Amino acid sequence: MPPPTRSPHTPRIGCAGWSIPSAHARLFGEGDSALARYATRFDAVEINSSFYRPHRQATYARWSASVPLGFRFSVKLPKAITHDARLQGSGALLDRFADEVAGLGNKLGGVLVQLPPSLVFDARVAATFFGMLRRRFAAPLACEPRHASWFGAAADKLWTRHRIARVAADPAPVPGAGTAAGSGPWRYWRWHGAPRMYYSAYDDAALARLAATVRACAPPRTTPWIMFDNTAHGHSIADAARLQALLMPTKGAR
Repeated sequence: MPPPTRSPHTPRIGCAGWSIPSAHARLFGEGDSALARYATRFDAVEINSSFYRPHRQATYARWSASVPLGFRFSVKLPKAITHDARLQGSGALLDRFADEVAGLGNKLGGVLVQLPPSLVFDARVAATFFGMLRRRFAAPLACEPRHASWFGAAADKLWTRHRIARVAADPAPVPGAGTAAGSGPWRYWRWHGAPRMYYSAYDDAALARLAATVRACAPPRTTPWIMFDNTAHGHSIADAARLQALLMPTKGAR
């Protein structure tokens, strides 16, 4: 059965991708595709494949059509923009990306920008880029910076000006990176697996701490998104379901 009706600010919990390991198939209902089955349990997903390669607008439209009305997608900005162009001279690439993800329609939950660890904060470059991004998207935006220079007052002004959520990452690559901050309607957590990124599962104590943090640190009128990226051994599905049970007991029951 589909996830129950939600209020606008109920946390959205999901995974980076919708692959369902056979060990966790019992957590899901029936569906015509892996995404349709995933959507019987979760009401949000992070599309990470868009980071590596473009998808046709028709592909996004097909994904949108396969999930319930209340489902939302977070789409990761291509690495051609963030890692290759390093945020500069990317107007045409942004136009292409915006045209592609338009296929999601109103199921576009927002856009995720993950920056390379080596990218140092440059106020002029950052202001130009995020201004361009905001002009193309009215949807929520989140940024996951991974260089220490992005965790200061100048970057904070950028988040406020363009209504951008600063991702809380685990493990945190630099001090401050584990705290959700920024502005706009999102508060965004990305848990990559610890101690081994992408491979490790989270224990009950870590998930309990995360649930408490989400309750305490999401300001009024914001929607918390908590996405699990520890997909290498399939732990993301189980961890997301366990967090559901902590934050939304009725949704977590199956």
